[in-house]
Amino acid sequence: MTVLMCMALNIYFEARNQDWDGQLAVAHVVQNRVLDSRFPNTHCSVIKDGGERRHQCQFSWYCDGKSDDPRDVRAWRNAMQVARSFWKYEDPTNGALFYHADYVQPIWAGTNYNVIGAHKFYYELYD
Repeated sequence: MTVLMCMALNIYFEARNQDWDGQLAVAHVVQNRVLDSRFPNTHCSVIKDGGERRHQCQFSWYCDGKSDDPRDVRAWRNAMQVARSFWKYEDPTNGALFYHADYVQPIWAGTNYNVIGAHKFYYELYD
């Protein structure tokens, strides 16, 4: 799978209901992980990190057991556009490596985060 396809799928499934900034932020978290030695060094490897076992993957859509075929044509086009151009834009997350939807409170979540779209973004898991 190409980098473009990996990134577009991740943007689509993680943030298709968000505006440009929310989708851009999700793309930059993947990029930030690629650049951090604690994570795999390719975009697709970061996205697939943890494998396909339920609740073991880093991005929930990748191991949720559902189809990974985009069905919303408009949202897919937007995700592809963000995936093609995210690297041209400044990182709105300021280097975040982690995020979660704003309606959940995972056990690992700290109190030092930035909200972009419908996600909370963290540089470190604990603060």
